[in-house]
Amino acid sequence: METVIDKPRILVVDDESDMVTLLQDLLQRAGFEAHGAASGAEARRALAERAYELMLLDLRLKSEDGLTLARQLREGSPMPIIMISGSSDETDRVLLLELAADDFLIKPFSPRELVARVRAVLRRYAPAPVPGGAAADAAAPGWDARPAVPAAPAAPSGWQARGLRFGDWLLDTAERELRRIDGTLCALTQAEYRLLEAFVEQPRRVWTRDQLLERTRSLETEVFDRTIDVLILRLRRKIEPNPKHPQFICTERGLGYVFAASVERVGM
Repeated sequence: METVIDKPRILVVDDESDMVTLLQDLLQRAGFEAHGAASGAEARRALAERAYELMLLDLRLKSEDGLTLARQLREGSPMPIIMISGSSDETDRVLLLELAADDFLIKPFSPRELVARVRAVLRRYAPAPVPGGAAADAAAPGWDARPAVPAAPAAPSGWQARGLRFGDWLLDTAERELRRIDGTLCALTQAEYRLLEAFVEQPRRVWTRDQLLERTRSLETEVFDRTIDVLILRLRRKIEPNPKHPQFICTERGLGYVFAASVERVGM
């Protein structure tokens, strides 16, 4: 007997009915189950009635600020949220990711980008197969501090420190993994590893987003120009003592990013 797999259920929240219809259609054609809500109140009722694997939420709701709604929902649920915004301002994007959202889409966006980002976020959370999913994601974030991220395993027996050291971290370029000095493993996606590798191999260099994008593009076809901001935030949450005041990966306003810490080779 063939096993029936439930489709991931997505809630689309937007006060423009045409946009809700469009997004529902795109998601359903991609193999998802999509439901719509025209306000924060409708979204809350929908969430009370059934479970959803992901929410697409417009930032500018007429009846209620989308960011406020996302922050309220975040307090009681680990459900991933992708915010939709008409603003491309970097400050707005960082605010969304820092406070509530797992990813963001800037209008106008293509159907391909929408579906790619939904799949990528779901792959980080959902145990069930994602329709049309590809290899490991590099296109979207997911808060790495949430329960979906497993506890880091201890150092293997006989482990010896080697690699590129910065602070209390060691990047082992032979094994392609990141560990603390005590050997504790920090899990990285392929895109996160490649990005960190670029930084530690050339500390103090200022990288533009385009240059960093080239370091990850070969890993996935579903990579976009805003991916770098998301990957930077994820890396900061994993390696920085205080992600809001980074000491390793620092922003060079108007230019890009720089790895500001000293790096030394250990056991190589």
